Amino acid sequence: MGLNKINNRKAFVVFIRFQKKEKKMKKILVFGSLNIDIVYSLDHIVRPGETILSTSIEKNAGGKGLNQACAISKTGLDVYMAGCVGEDGDMLIDTLSSFGVNVDNVKRVEVPTGNAIIERSRDGQNSIILYAGANRVIDKTMIDCVLASFSPGDIIVLQNEINGLSEIIKKASENGMYVVFNPAPFDESVFSLPLEKVNLLVVNEIEGAGVAGKGEDATYEEILDALKEKYRDNEVIMTCGKNGSYWQKGDKRIYEKARVVDAVDTTAAGDTFIGYFIASREKGYDIEDAMKYATIASSITVTRKGAAGSVPKGEEVFN
Repeated sequence: MGLNKINNRKAFVVFIRFQKKEKKMKKILVFGSLNIDIVYSLDHIVRPGETILSTSIEKNAGGKGLNQACAISKTGLDVYMAGCVGEDGDMLIDTLSSFGVNVDNVKRVEVPTGNAIIERSRDGQNSIILYAGANRVIDKTMIDCVLASFSPGDIIVLQNEINGLSEIIKKASENGMYVVFNPAPFDESVFSLPLEKVNLLVVNEIEGAGVAGKGEDATYEEILDALKEKYRDNEVIMTCGKNGSYWQKGDKRIYEKARVVDAVDTTAAGDTFIGYFIASREKGYDIEDAMKYATIASSITVTRKGAAGSVPKGEEVFN
């Protein structure tokens, strides 16, 4: 066989391999909330009827959707953000762009941008009050327009801070997308959603108990067992703070212990976990490793103040 034929054959093999790789690549869409976070640093979370002085005040880019998009982007993957902001939302678009998130589907509307009032205690715990604002003006036209750019096998990540979720979940599922849903904040509206169409349900222990219909005294095992009975075909992740996290599907259950760190701010811990779990799976890691890297990432996040800015870069986590 001549040299030219050998080179042509090598080029053909390389081309075929490249084509196969291209077919496997998925687009990741975060369709969710974008908030301006006003953070008050306090000695402790305010009690009913109490007036307390704040030691500092900060204004940050936040929202569960924005945080999760930035977390995924920081792993080195391409991610697309869809959602709404008001005329006061420049800092959110700028933050997303600075982290490499595609903002073509972030729409400006004539409603104030969503806001979050966050109390951050000295021991790193937080309490959050949300004003939905622009996050609740998503309409069917926007949903159809956004989802038209995505294909079967692509990933969509959702949270319970926007409206139109039932329509988004149904249409994304019909289009063959892999649907990830984080029902936070949890309220009764979650039960009206087609959760059977969700591929990965991500909850903390409070949200998990709510979705499972369990009381505050339920053990983690009781919550997980109830979720298994209700959503046997779904993947479920339940994060439990310092008590670690669980992944389950059907009868299979995996536990990942928490890392011990000195927490200063837990605001974006759950969003970091979700972002890094999704990214780890997309990078080819198995469930056990994905849970490990998500835990490492969130344990780094809580040692830093802020929301999206506190999320670690991929090189800090994958090693």
